[in-house]
Amino acid sequence: MTPETKSQVTTVYQVTGMTCGHCEGAVAGEISEIEGVTSVRATAATGEVTVVSQAPLDEAAVRAAVDEAGYELTGQH
Repeated sequence: MTPETKSQVTTVYQVTGMTCGHCEGAVAGEISEIEGVTSVRATAATGEVTVVSQAPLDEAAVRAAVDEAGYELTGQH
């Protein structure tokens, strides 16, 4: 038997409207609820949200989570 290897995917999204730590927390909180997400780091200064997940995420799901937090996903790096 071969040992199970866990591969993770890191994706950086561009989000507009974040201006403070509360904004970062709101966006990160919503995205972290998506199945498979293991880590989220939002940075208001750059508008970047770095998401680590077990598999590639459906961009529509990420967009919906960002919308739910009250911000706009404008793209992916």
